[in-house]
Amino acid sequence: MSYFHIELDLFFYKKPRNHYGRFLIEPLKQGQGITIGNALRRTLLTDLTGTAIVAIRIVGIDHEFTCIPGVREDVLEILLNLKQIIFKSNITEPQIGRVKVQGPAVVTAGLFELPSEIGIVDPSQYIATICNNTIFEMEFRIEQGQAYRIVEKGIDNTFADFLPIDAIFAPVMQANYEVEEIRVKKLMIEIWTNGSCSPEEALSKASNILSQIFYTLKNLKYVQKVKYVKINQISIEELQLSVRAYNCLKRAKIHFISDLLEYNYEDLLEIKNFGQKSADEVMAALSDRFGINLNRKTLI
Repeated sequence: MSYFHIELDLFFYKKPRNHYGRFLIEPLKQGQGITIGNALRRTLLTDLTGTAIVAIRIVGIDHEFTCIPGVREDVLEILLNLKQIIFKSNITEPQIGRVKVQGPAVVTAGLFELPSEIGIVDPSQYIATICNNTIFEMEFRIEQGQAYRIVEKGIDNTFADFLPIDAIFAPVMQANYEVEEIRVKKLMIEIWTNGSCSPEEALSKASNILSQIFYTLKNLKYVQKVKYVKINQISIEELQLSVRAYNCLKRAKIHFISDLLEYNYEDLLEIKNFGQKSADEVMAALSDRFGINLNRKTLI
């Protein structure tokens, strides 16, 4: 069995909001580079989870087309600044963050009151400037998601008085790949992240997602084959039917569960001396014991 050799290129950099890494995967067979590179790139850009603000509530403000007394920015500008905040977390449920500042002051992400499981990549991220002694108070809802979420403007009915905002969840900002098949066939992948995870972590997560998909497909044929063999080997005695229903099936030359799969509900009713009560009994036994549901039409 052959294995890929993966190495992290020496050319990489790390800034608070911009991490970059370049990876080399070799040796590959003809055509594998494009297959692997395209799958990884799409997964990196769309399937990795991130954390973002999805709704806000500013005290004294009921819609986004408003100027806040004593604050330099209007609500729309503040919303745009909030979209730039990058969180690091593994939350599974929506969380609430808060900020309350009395001016004059500059409001940055580092002033936010957050749950302990949520961190901020760049605390210096600018939010707004309070020009006088006005009190600026805001609550915001934080969630995990994938890619980019566009919401309809208006009031969020889930959290009263919250204004929903578009959210950028994707931790990978850009991903490129290049294939070389002239000499040693190899794949080069470049990954830029927003700092909520490293390029190495992003590549690992994307690879794990793809591995789980292919693992399921790998075992699908085996599972179906085992199920098919077992059904063909199970006699109708396993259904533990009443004597009347059992004898009717036997006279109709139905000896195994697989034989029953050729019938629907109406077909069962056509078996001699096999009434609706017996048909219902067979349907219930198949469903309860083997999770099999025969087609059934509504009787009029």
